[in-house]
Amino acid sequence: MKTNRKVLPLIIAGTMLASTSSAQIKKGYVSLFDGKTLKGWKRLAGTADYKVVDGAIQGTTVTGSGNTFLVTEKEYGDFVLELDAKLESTISNSGVQTRSHFDAAANNSKGKVYGRQCEFDPSSRAWAGGIYDEGRRDWLYPMDLNAKAKGAFKTGEYNHIKIECIGNQMKTWINGVPMAYVVDTVDAKGFIGLQVHAVSKPEEADKKIWFKNIQIKTTGLKPELFNKDIYVVNLTPNALAAAEKQNGWQLLFDGKTNKGWHSARGTAFPAKGWNISNGLITVEPSNGAESTNGGDIVSDAQYKAFDLSFEFKLTEGANSGVKYFVTLDEKTQGSAIGLEFQVLDDERHPDAKLGRDGNRTLGSLYDLITAKKQPRYIHPIGKWNIGRVVVYPNNHVEHYLNGVKVLEYDRGSKEFKDLVAISKYKVWPNFGEAPQGHILLQDHGNAVSFRNIKIRNL
Repeated sequence: MKTNRKVLPLIIAGTMLASTSSAQIKKGYVSLFDGKTLKGWKRLAGTADYKVVDGAIQGTTVTGSGNTFLVTEKEYGDFVLELDAKLESTISNSGVQTRSHFDAAANNSKGKVYGRQCEFDPSSRAWAGGIYDEGRRDWLYPMDLNAKAKGAFKTGEYNHIKIECIGNQMKTWINGVPMAYVVDTVDAKGFIGLQVHAVSKPEEADKKIWFKNIQIKTTGLKPELFNKDIYVVNLTPNALAAAEKQNGWQLLFDGKTNKGWHSARGTAFPAKGWNISNGLITVEPSNGAESTNGGDIVSDAQYKAFDLSFEFKLTEGANSGVKYFVTLDEKTQGSAIGLEFQVLDDERHPDAKLGRDGNRTLGSLYDLITAKKQPRYIHPIGKWNIGRVVVYPNNHVEHYLNGVKVLEYDRGSKEFKDLVAISKYKVWPNFGEAPQGHILLQDHGNAVSFRNIKIRNL
C-alpha cells in the first residue's frame, strides 16, 4: 500500500500532462508551431532574432533594424487563428500579420512586409487588438472605436489572441474580449506573421516577445457574432455588412442616386452643382464661393440621437463640412446653420487660420471646439478620410477622424453655451440645441467628394 500511494500521484500527474498536451490543439485546428523548431516559418524584412525557448517562439528586439517578421511559408485565405502571446515590457509593441505580403524591392531592397495586423500595444494608449495596416494604410481600426475593450491585453503575461478572417471581414479578440471589426476590399489571402517591432534606442534592445500554442482552422468556419454596439469599419464603398444591417445601420447615400437628399433651399435636389457618378456624390467647384452654385443638400429624414459615419476626399485648398441638427428654420444668405464637423484642407485653406485656437480646422466642431489630432492620422489630399459623429441620447457628442476621437462635448451644457456665446453663432437663439435635425453636406465652392455615408439611430 505504501508503494501504491507513491505511484498513484505519478500516474495521475502523467495522465493530466497528457490530457493538457492533447487539449492544446482544439478540434478542427492544426498547429503552425511544433514547439521545438521554426519549421514552416521564415524571417523577413529585419534582423531581430527569433528562436525557440521553452516551447515558445521568442523574438528579441535589436537596434538598427526595421520591423522584423517571422512568417509562414504557406499562405492562407479564410481562417480562424488562435495563439498565446506575451510582451516583456511596455517599451516595444508587436502584433500578428494576417493575409500579408512581402515587397522584396522596398526599403532599399531590404524588403517590406505589408498587410493587416492585429496590434499588441502595451502603451497607455491601449490600442492592443486594433487593426493596423502594416506598411500601407496605417491604422484601420484604432481602439478609440471600441474604448470599452481597452485594457484587455496584459503586459508581462500570456494573452490569448483570436483572429477571424472570413471573406472580406477581419475580427479580433483578446482574452475573450471582442476588439476590432474591419470589412476590407483587399487581400483575399496571404501569409501569417509574428512581429518584432523596430527600436531605435539602446535601452529598447534585448526586449523579449513570446508566441506559443499557434493553431489555425481553415475548414468548417462560421463567423462569430460581435456585440451590436461595436462599430464596424467597412471600407466597401456604399455597402453595409450583414452585421451592420442587423444592428440598425442605414445608408444615407446609395452610391447611384440622390434618393434621400434634397436642397437646403427647397424640396427638390439641386439641378446643378452636385455630381453623382462612380459611387461618389461630389460638390462641383465654383471658385470657393459659399453656397452659390448647387447650394447645401440635406437628408430628407431628421435625427435625434445617432451614430453617423462618412468618407470624404478633399481636393487641394478645399473647404466643406458635414452639419447635424440642421433645422432650416434660420434664414441665411449662404450655408444653412447647424453644428458642423469641419471638412478642410488645413494646410492651404485660409479658414484654418481663422477662428480661435484652430477651431475651424479639419474635424473640429466649427468655430467652437478644436479637434485634437496628430498629423499621422490625417490622410493626404486626394485620399479618403473617415469622419464620424456620435450623438448619444444624453446629448454627449463625439467627433472621430480616421477612427481616432478628436473631440467631445455635451450639447446644451453650460460649457457649450459659453462657447456659442463667443462664436459666430451667438446671433442664433439656442443654437445647436434643437431636439432633432437634418444631416447636411456643404457646398463651399470647392470640389469635395463623399461616399459611405451611413447612420444608425441610438
